[in-house]
Amino acid sequence: MNPFPFQRIAIFGPGLLGGSLALACHARHPEVRVRVWGRREAAVRALADAALAELASTDVAAVAEGAELVILCVPVERMAALAAQMAEHLPEQAVVTDVGSVKAMVHEQVASALRGRAHFVGSHPMAGSEQTGFESARADLFEGATCLVTPDPEPPDPSLYEAQVARVAQFWCALGCHVTQLTPAAHDAAVGWISHLPHLLAAALVNTVAERAPDALAFCGPGFRDTTRVAAGPPEMWTGIFTQNRAALRDSTEAMIEKLRDFATLLDGIDESGVRQRLTAAKLVRDRLHKH
Repeated sequence: MNPFPFQRIAIFGPGLLGGSLALACHARHPEVRVRVWGRREAAVRALADAALAELASTDVAAVAEGAELVILCVPVERMAALAAQMAEHLPEQAVVTDVGSVKAMVHEQVASALRGRAHFVGSHPMAGSEQTGFESARADLFEGATCLVTPDPEPPDPSLYEAQVARVAQFWCALGCHVTQLTPAAHDAAVGWISHLPHLLAAALVNTVAERAPDALAFCGPGFRDTTRVAAGPPEMWTGIFTQNRAALRDSTEAMIEKLRDFATLLDGIDESGVRQRLTAAKLVRDRLHKH
């Protein structure tokens, strides 16, 4: 088992990811001191009842006090404001990371909000689901998952910052993740294709059928359910993600529209060979994903 690089951790947001972090730390490294902040009293009580943290509270200062590592598990548009509230309560050289699906904006805003009190190193474990809340959390959520760590390309103290990036990567490895490093901009471009576009397409597919053929929804099989599963994700969270990564998502959406028009043209021309060629190409790529 990988050694744990932090002994005092503060998790802000006890939902699916934050709750799973608390469970994973408790299961894998029970010696680590974990504190959890929640916005709602009910969420805090659930954490306290589960006995996963030495402190579960709605008090930002109390949870941040003494933390070596802070993990922001709140919607991306709320991270900067939360970082600003905790900044003066963090010890010098603390590390702040997150689990958000957008990075360029988060890096800029959170680093500014911390006012030099802590180092910010972005993280994005590719391990969520359409489910929400602590009741859906799992201790094994991160096992085998890819985690994208996104260092600041121009940190003020490169040598010290590099050491903190290594500690964040080690933290995710200790929870069972496979870590890859990307710049914030490269991260946002990549997830615009493989995460944000699929969610947009799933939502568009559900809305199209609901508007054009609502009666057909009564006959849905696993194909439609599997294809549209992510559309059940929380709309508030995904609105923030779409908005903050709108440039990359717009590019991927336009590319998808071109592919759909290409298929429409093939159908108009009754081009069976062209349809088969494109379906075969897609199957070959998808089969390789399955093997990984």
